[in-house]
Amino acid sequence: MRQPILLLHGALATQAQLKPLARELSAFFAVHSLTFSGHGGRPAGPTGLTMQQCAAEVTEFLDAHGLETTHVFGFSLGGYAALAAALKAPERFRSITTLGTKFNWSPATAALETRMLDLTTMQEKVPQYVQQLEQLHQPTPVADLLSSTAQLLRGLGDAPLLTPENLSTLEVPVQVLVGELDKTAGVDPTRHFTDFMPRALFEIIMNTPHPLEKVNPDLLFSRILRFVETVEEGLI
Repeated sequence: MRQPILLLHGALATQAQLKPLARELSAFFAVHSLTFSGHGGRPAGPTGLTMQQCAAEVTEFLDAHGLETTHVFGFSLGGYAALAAALKAPERFRSITTLGTKFNWSPATAALETRMLDLTTMQEKVPQYVQQLEQLHQPTPVADLLSSTAQLLRGLGDAPLLTPENLSTLEVPVQVLVGELDKTAGVDPTRHFTDFMPRALFEIIMNTPHPLEKVNPDLLFSRILRFVETVEEGLI
């Protein structure tokens, strides 16, 4: 019986972002994916969009689909949500691979990130991307999507869920991948936080920026598969 793996998308995306990866992994795993609240037309919830809610939805998904344990791949926001969920229920996670996950949150870094979520500026500079967001997240207006995402980021800036202190207690095997040119996650901050995790591997993907579509798909697939095999063989 194939091991399950759960794929978690990044901010401003849906599970559709991971369909190409899901197709590749389906030859080796029972692949699952979800779309977080506030994305893909789903309401953000009574308190708005928060990372706490995203993390809770990961565990709720496992419960709803009868998955006692699973491997996970999370891109950007998805990786953060997976690790936050694992801190509360480590026994549910056989391994976690993250890519482009930003760990170093503060009010200052949140302010920098939310500055890029201005709809007027986006309509001027990247109108096609705004149109894509409209189609992907309908009937949610893009303005509401950007506002709720900014709320999530400010919440992380004020009270990060992942800290050196709690990551040092995480016994789940974690593979942390970051692009050499990723200005969102940043190589040095990512390496710094990885060092606190007792069962973590760190790798820089050379000549690679943050967007998932810029990552070599064959390399990403091979890294996930290799790491899961390492975990299943008890080598980490």
